[in-house]
Amino acid sequence: MTATVFDPYARMTATSRRQFLYTLNPLAKVAGFAPAMILLVFVRDLATPAAFLVFAYALILVGARLTGRLLALLLLGLPAGMLLIGIGFSLWVDAGLVGDSMPILRIGEWTLYSGALLIGFATALRLGSIVALALVGGLTTSGPDLVRAGVQQLRVPYRIGYTALAAFRFVPRFGHELAVIRAAHRVRGYHGGRGPFARIARGWGYIVPLLAGAIRHAERVALAMDSRAFGAHPTRTERHLVPFRTRDTVFTVATLLASAAIFVAFFPWQLP
Repeated sequence: MTATVFDPYARMTATSRRQFLYTLNPLAKVAGFAPAMILLVFVRDLATPAAFLVFAYALILVGARLTGRLLALLLLGLPAGMLLIGIGFSLWVDAGLVGDSMPILRIGEWTLYSGALLIGFATALRLGSIVALALVGGLTTSGPDLVRAGVQQLRVPYRIGYTALAAFRFVPRFGHELAVIRAAHRVRGYHGGRGPFARIARGWGYIVPLLAGAIRHAERVALAMDSRAFGAHPTRTERHLVPFRTRDTVFTVATLLASAAIFVAFFPWQLP
């Protein structure tokens, strides 16, 4: 069987050619940001994660397909999550560690210090920047392409890669099966009443048919894999190739250099 090279450019219009993140090898987007995501765990300032957050937002807004859901995630969801995390961590900070900073709020004997806010929002910015960097690849990469790239470039055994992919695809299948079971119960008039206890009882009633459907689906998947001699040989011919091209190397090197430049510019580990 002849393998075909999967080229995303072949199906792109002139307008979508600017959305370059979809045309990159998934491993390029992982390798370009993985070192920065690891190092961000150890920074404690505000400027460094804020710079990476702006960097990730710029890449997504320029190189990804902007939908209403994506814009809501970037402009509302992620900032709201960082705000809640920042406030939550600020309230948990030991007052003895930041007692020499300026007090912001007093409620009885409890005092919120500016140092606690600094620690809380620094933590929130770190988490938000790591999530934003992960979204650069996560929003523009499909699961099958990531598995194909891992098998082809990282030499991950295809038995592991495609088995994990088949297991991951059980999740939407479970959602479909659950919707069918709920519709069947509604058609038969099986609702069990109203209220939280009735909802819990209905949920327990979904378990058995959902497990039965999952077993049937697993048997069909197993038979399909056996019929294709899955696992019979150490290697397997790929129908779609996901090559690592020159543009992938350029993107990886450019993102690594940009990340290094941000760390050098702010150098969050310098002594006070």
